[in-house]
Amino acid sequence: MDASIVIISLPAIFRGIGLDPLAPGNIGYLLWMILGYLLVSAVLVVVLGRLGDMFGRVRIYNLGFLVFAGASVALSLDPFRAGAGALWLILWRMVQAFGGAMLTANSAAILTDAFPARQRGMALGVNQITALAGQFLGLLAGGLLAAVDWRAVFWVSVPVSVTGTIWSWLSLRETRTGRRGRVDWLGNVTFATGAGLLLAAITYGIQPYGRDATGWGNPWVLAGLAAGLLLLLVFCVVETRVAEPMFRLGLFRVRAFAAGNVAALLTAIARGGLQFMLIIWLQGIWLPLRGYDFADTPLWAGIFMLPLTVGFLLAGPASGYLSDRFGARLFATTGLLLVAASFLGLLTLPVAFDYGPFAALLLLNGFGQGMFSAPNTSSIMGSVPPEYRGVASGMRSTFQNSGTALSIGVFFSLMVSGLASSLPSALADGLRAHGVPAGTAEQAASLPPVSTLFATFLGNNPVEHLLGADGTLAHPTAAQRHLLTGHTFFPQLVSGPFHDGLTVVFGVAAGMALVSAVASALRGRRRVTGEPALPERPVGAGRPSAGSPLDERGSR
Repeated sequence: MDASIVIISLPAIFRGIGLDPLAPGNIGYLLWMILGYLLVSAVLVVVLGRLGDMFGRVRIYNLGFLVFAGASVALSLDPFRAGAGALWLILWRMVQAFGGAMLTANSAAILTDAFPARQRGMALGVNQITALAGQFLGLLAGGLLAAVDWRAVFWVSVPVSVTGTIWSWLSLRETRTGRRGRVDWLGNVTFATGAGLLLAAITYGIQPYGRDATGWGNPWVLAGLAAGLLLLLVFCVVETRVAEPMFRLGLFRVRAFAAGNVAALLTAIARGGLQFMLIIWLQGIWLPLRGYDFADTPLWAGIFMLPLTVGFLLAGPASGYLSDRFGARLFATTGLLLVAASFLGLLTLPVAFDYGPFAALLLLNGFGQGMFSAPNTSSIMGSVPPEYRGVASGMRSTFQNSGTALSIGVFFSLMVSGLASSLPSALADGLRAHGVPAGTAEQAASLPPVSTLFATFLGNNPVEHLLGADGTLAHPTAAQRHLLTGHTFFPQLVSGPFHDGLTVVFGVAAGMALVSAVASALRGRRRVTGEPALPERPVGAGRPSAGSPLDERGSR
């Protein structure tokens, strides 16, 4: 919930610290507020999962709640304004992500340890679907709390975190003794640096560079991508040569583990793109066309997206329970096919759609994702030896968090590229036709489309943002000014270019969902026994001791 609550509250947060995030040079603050949390989570979950295997999963999990609570307090007490205030929030959000990564890296492993195989899918289903539902409920909570006070967005995390810290310390017990070993320092450094450079380069690739709408031609972005990929290749070589690697590459020889993580990565990319595109679609076009003020659209966008959460909640626990009896492949693969069908359905909707079909497609999408998530997690976690569940949980979380971060880079770039080809001319013609001087109209139309896109994302009136600062709105007549800054001018102006971009975005998302379904179908048949049987021992794994689960190899 906390990972998404900030997204919907960004307008109130930036107003509270007195910073215009859309002014030249400030878009970086906005992007790092969104992506900084995801970047830290994606980079650190494997490391923290490995530390859980070594020093105790419950111990790392409890410490994560404590770090999260302290960071939430610091966020709500931001003493600065403008750029300094934004940097304070970005840095403490990263600390908060560090605590959150301690939780997500070990939660699935703790549950896998605690529940027998016949109940594992149901337990992980409740856990996973609650987390996914929280991401979308955070959009609703953020809209409600931001209307009260921007600091309340962070206050709400404090009692939850403190309660969680005390509750987990009192109730959770280690069910397995941590296996001490050496810390893979070289692997940690190469992975964290490589993944960090790669995701940071993607973050800056979204921003305009020179006269280009995006920054993918920026030499620093290209250098970051190349260096990140090179370091990740070095990391893979290192992990095959050290005695106790951080990233158990040998686990990818387990078909259920490899296929499940590939499916999870592609699904995370598609899901992240869906969330951001829906927010922009609703806040920038659909809600204003129905008379909602731009300032109110963040809250109402969260409300109108609730069918997505309902679908998660309906399908998740039930599919987890049924997958314990009938296997994960059927439910996970069918769920992804439903997700692909919902994306194709969204392609057929006009920009100014009727809400009924839209809500039905969101419900179908959420239902499909719920069917996929719990069985897939149960399949991944049940396919690895118990002593590697912490690192396996971290690897799974890394793929999911990296997929979400990649989705923002991929889908924002696709949308911005689509808008860059048609929005400038449409905007210039529309402004000139309503009394804006030609030079000013051309100047406004030449601004990067990413500014307009983020204006709608933040619930700002894009025309007021483009023309209000320099007094241009004083030139048109009162009637023209009212029309320019009203609810319909901008949505009608961009609906055509935006729909072209949506077609590309949802088409790519549907393709990713179908590829995910193929990967899910290749995970292999259901295992009958309660514990996994590896086809080959992972790299660095010792011989299983007598009486361990790996001695009891069942049929596939």
